[in-house]
Amino acid sequence: MTLPFLFQPTFTQGLIIGQLSILVLLGMILKYLFLESSQDPLRTASYHQQVDKDAFARQRNFQARKTAPDHDPDASETTEWFNTILQQVVAVYRSKLRDDVEGIEGDEIARKRIEAYANSVRPVGFVDHITIHSVNLGSSAPSLYNARIHRVQDNPPTQEIEFDASYTDTISLSLSTTYLFNYPTASFARLPISLTISLSQFKSSICVRPPSTTDSAPAFTLMISPNFILDLTTTSLMGSRAKLANVPKLHELIQHQVRRVLAARASWKFSLPGFSKVTDEEKMAETP
Repeated sequence: MTLPFLFQPTFTQGLIIGQLSILVLLGMILKYLFLESSQDPLRTASYHQQVDKDAFARQRNFQARKTAPDHDPDASETTEWFNTILQQVVAVYRSKLRDDVEGIEGDEIARKRIEAYANSVRPVGFVDHITIHSVNLGSSAPSLYNARIHRVQDNPPTQEIEFDASYTDTISLSLSTTYLFNYPTASFARLPISLTISLSQFKSSICVRPPSTTDSAPAFTLMISPNFILDLTTTSLMGSRAKLANVPKLHELIQHQVRRVLAARASWKFSLPGFSKVTDEEKMAETP
């Protein structure tokens, strides 16, 4: 004995039901294969991209580039003294970031500081907690060469010094986080992401403008050309059970964001010692 079909859809209804079933199937594949829907994604994500797996190879390439610069050595003789000072200044910042502690303990101090800063600026609601796994602070400093003096038609006229700068180092950062999907509900799913970002090369012209006697708070002004060259090396893993490795679009997005931040902060001012305090006292005296 056979039972008749209670529902016999028309061709249009069958087409709609078939399309909806495909969409539901795709949604389930994305949610349960690539995305992470648990409340504790950091515990369920068992992979952590490590930084500098080929550190020795990168260090050899870095040393080779140092011994074979792409600019005329004679042109850099006039800036050799400045490069010596710059290397020492960068070394001091690198040491203070580690609280002057060497070895693994110093690396851990720097890692915690960078992790705290990264989470203080992350877009809450879109990116979950950022975990910094390891950091390489590098071992070199930017190299300046081909110094040039230009006259600037200000009031009064002044001069500025322009350098060509090149920076190649072993700086790298390894982190993991999750991107939050808030549709159709808040924290509907999470996409685990693991990244390793390394600096390959940075090149730019840099202008240094000395302080002027007409400035209320005299300061050195340092400006980076908006046409700088920035090359980053990015390795990535995306997904929960199934993982997508080294997505080109993600690399383009990261490089674009880093370029945008540098371009937005392309000018820095360094006040002359003593004048900033005088200015603050004058402002306090003028306050009723």
